Parts: sequence; structure tokens; C-alpha cells
Amino acid sequence: MTDELLRPSPKYKPVSLFVTCIVDMIYPGTGVSVVEILEHLGVEVRFPLSQTCCGQPAFNSGFQDDAKTVAKQFLTAFAGAEVIVTPSGSCGSMVRHYYPELFADDPEWRDRANWAASITWELTEYLVDGLGITDLGAKLPPTKVAFHHACHGYRLMGLGPQAETLAGNIDGVSMTELKGWDQCCGFGGTFSVKMPEISGAMLNDKVKNINAADADVIITGDASCLMQMNGGLTRQGSTKRVMHIANLLAQGLKPTK
Repeated sequence: MTDELLRPSPKYKPVSLFVTCIVDMIYPGTGVSVVEILEHLGVEVRFPLSQTCCGQPAFNSGFQDDAKTVAKQFLTAFAGAEVIVTPSGSCGSMVRHYYPELFADDPEWRDRANWAASITWELTEYLVDGLGITDLGAKLPPTKVAFHHACHGYRLMGLGPQAETLAGNIDGVSMTELKGWDQCCGFGGTFSVKMPEISGAMLNDKVKNINAADADVIITGDASCLMQMNGGLTRQGSTKRVMHIANLLAQGLKPTK
């Protein structure tokens, strides 16, 4: 397992941002927020222009050869990286956990996959566990937040406490709990396409809990969950919305008027 390997410290190194497909196409502002947070901390941010998908949709669908083709492009694009940071536990877990598995029988690419796994961090994990930063000095008007912890990040990468710590240390933010905070939103990548009825039922449960939550905003760490839940909320005419943790943190760093 890659997490058992000794991971080099990410401190004092430039970061190569892996922005992910959904952030790039649907939530580019989240990518901008990540850059704003890192630059606020004095971290040099690089953006490999040849980056594409991590290959997870093909991998989860059983198309190993196609997943390898896409993963090789990722490994080539980030060949010069010292630290890779992504605002997605889902994509981060693909690189960290499944790249070594994908290339286990491919000596030519196995070492590169293990190397990429060892230097890849999800954003909040990078800030809290990698840099040891738990308070960005952010400030917001009184805001009550609750968390939806996305499946891959929560279950495969141990994410959740890091984002809660960062949000809880924003001046003006108070924390509350979302019922079913650890339950899947129903997206699951290709799952929502292959099993739309089950996906929709899971989403309805999540939207019901969001609407009932005593919170101004729901926070999550994956743009795929963001897309799924906000889509469901919009279709039901709800005024509640879900926000990426990066957007919340970056918003708190902006000067108050």
C-alpha cells in the first residue's frame, strides 16, 4: 500500500496543481481559490498545461488499458513535480491508491506510479498534515457550516478532520452537523450513469438532509459531490447550496469591506 511508504515532506517545495476535470470544466473558481490559498502561504504554484484526467472513470468501469493510457499522460505531465496538490479526495485517491495497482505488472511505469503516489496530496491534507497549518487567519461574517465528507477522501485517504479544523478556525464560522454526513451523495462517477435510479434515490436523501440542516452552507472537498448535490438542490428549488472547502477558505482570506 502506498500509504505505508515513506512520504517525503512537502514543506518548502513548489506545488504542481492537479486541478481535476470537473473543477476545470464546471467549477474553475475552485481552482482559483486553491491558488489564492497557496499563494497566501507563500507557496509557489505551478500548473502543468498538459494535464488531463487521472483515468478514474475508465479504471472504475474496468477498462484497464484505457485507464493506463490516461494515467501515463498524467505521469508524463507531472514528471517534473516535487509536490502534487489536488482539491479532490477522489482524484487524489486514484493517484495515491490505484496508480500503483494499475501499473503493478508494468516495470516501466511502476516506479513512476509509486513516485507520483508518494508526492500527491489532497488540499486540506497538504495544509494540515503536510505543512502543519490549521489556521489560515481567515475571517467571515457569522456563518454556520456543516460538512458532507465525500466517499473516496473520507474512506480511502482519511480526510475530514483536516477540513473541519481549517473551517472551524475561520473567525466567524460555527460548526453544526449534517445528518448522514458520511453517506454517499449518489454520484460515484460512472455509478450515476449506470444506475441512475439508485443514484437519484441517494441524492434525494442527501438533499432532504441538506434542506433540514441548521446550516448556512454545506461544505465538501470534492467537486463531483458539489455538482451532484447542487444539481439536486437546484432542481428542487432549494435555496441551500454546497460549497467547496477551498472556496470557503479563500473567501475568508479576502479583505472585508
